[in-house]
Amino acid sequence: MSPTAPKPQPEGLSSQGRVYSRSFLWRLMKQWDVQLMVIPGIILVLIFSYLPMYGVLTGFMDYNLFTGSRIWENPWVGFKHFEAFFSAPEFERLIRNTIVISLLKFFIGFPAPIILALMLNEVRHMFFKRVVQTITYLPHFMSWVIVAGLTTALLATENGSVNMLLQTIGTIQEPINFLSLKEYFLSILISANVWKEIGFGSIVYLAAIASVDPHLYEAADMDGASKFKQIYLITLPSIMPVVVIFMILAIGNLLNAGFEDILLLATNPVLRPVSDVIDTYVYRVGIGSHRYSYGVAIGLFKAIISIGLLTIANYIARRSGNSLW
Repeated sequence: MSPTAPKPQPEGLSSQGRVYSRSFLWRLMKQWDVQLMVIPGIILVLIFSYLPMYGVLTGFMDYNLFTGSRIWENPWVGFKHFEAFFSAPEFERLIRNTIVISLLKFFIGFPAPIILALMLNEVRHMFFKRVVQTITYLPHFMSWVIVAGLTTALLATENGSVNMLLQTIGTIQEPINFLSLKEYFLSILISANVWKEIGFGSIVYLAAIASVDPHLYEAADMDGASKFKQIYLITLPSIMPVVVIFMILAIGNLLNAGFEDILLLATNPVLRPVSDVIDTYVYRVGIGSHRYSYGVAIGLFKAIISIGLLTIANYIARRSGNSLW
């Protein structure tokens, strides 16, 4: 063998792979205290998120509740429940309502925290700014039961503040039962969602704005740029990576039109043609009617579509240099 010939590599990992493996293990050992804090979170995710995933198999079975954890004793039926959902008379209505509500929440609810963060960033009176932040943050910590109760009380026909105000200014003559009319439901639902989440959603964007170099604003001010130009040319481009990441996550959740908010606000069956979405249908038919395998099949169908949307959104965002992976 020539003295200059490279030495043959042993079977298994290449030298580069072994070096990377040793460096990875060295980083783990060097950060043992940090990794120790991460381990409980990993265990919780494995137990509550990954371990129960074997339950999706019941979507391909005629699951009997009395078999308990012995799901293998149930007969396999293939795609029977998926076909039943696709051929159900409610399928078109469910998909339409889910997409409409999701898009409304996306196009109205997604930019709302960004706009609030931009507005709060321009407030110079710190006491007023903190008061506004506190007031807008509080609804996030209320459960949907409380929010739905407040909404119902405000829109009530008897002593409801909205009806009393409209009657006082002469807009209406008789009280309107808003939560029983289909034409008002979407506006009420989206408004309640925005009111509940706009403050808490703005926290991340305020933190991103705070990291922008203030010298950029000083230079723009010296060049005569107005506040709107500074927001458009400096603030928005600076926080765009954060906006893109949250947009990708929001697109991945497009089929999650909501559950608690719709279930509590659309208690009247009259609203079902515009309020019934996939999640409420699964709750009503899959759990209420004890069709567990049917409900699992619908949930699996929704999850697969959501993963596809998330992947497509991430692929498009990767071209701009901002993506999740």
